[in-house]
Amino acid sequence: MKAVDLYEYLSGNEYPGRGIAIGRTPCGRKIRIGYFIMGRSENSRNRIFVEDGDGLRTEAFDASKMKDPSLIIYAPVRVLDGTTIVTNGNQTDTVYDYLKEGKSFEDALRTRTFEPDEPNWTPRISAVVTGAKVSFSILKSADGSNAHVQRQFFDYDEMPAGEGRIIHTYETNGSPIPSFKGEPVRYTVAKEPFEAFGENLWEALNHDNRVSLFVRSIDLETGETTTEIINRNQ
Repeated sequence: MKAVDLYEYLSGNEYPGRGIAIGRTPCGRKIRIGYFIMGRSENSRNRIFVEDGDGLRTEAFDASKMKDPSLIIYAPVRVLDGTTIVTNGNQTDTVYDYLKEGKSFEDALRTRTFEPDEPNWTPRISAVVTGAKVSFSILKSADGSNAHVQRQFFDYDEMPAGEGRIIHTYETNGSPIPSFKGEPVRYTVAKEPFEAFGENLWEALNHDNRVSLFVRSIDLETGETTTEIINRNQ
């Protein structure tokens, strides 16, 4: 798979939905994580990201306008003993609990399925990062119905310097919205300051549909992290 330019890749897609991008800087010393959410409805757009300890949670920007929090209020990021968990739903907690019990990422997600939002059946995307090792998963409808789930896992024992992978919920906009296909897309990690990573990633997202962005840098030697959040509603 030829590596794409991450920002060009995203800017050409009106609605990738929610996405997880994880890459290693060209110097090899740091991992950079990006997690974004987009929304077409008022309910989906009525959200912000808020730091929660060393993790992240979503909350309503205007609580009076929140209609159904079941699929949009959750903890996208949690950290356990140096492992960072990033997902697009409450499966973050499932993965966290399983890892805490000494079980695996895969074991956790075999207990979960895609979101019950007919007719889209939005995939659940997840990732875990431990050092330079990265694993992704997508749980999606196998046949466009709620009858069968397809669970895919992708392991990268050591993310190469200057390389990243991105997975997102949807191929593009539509009705119903088509689910992401294939393996996480390989991209080239730009040689740029961390602040530019967040700015450029946010700018690449469709301006009408983008809602919030979380970016984090993790130093592979010290474990030190730097985090930035951008919210459309703030």
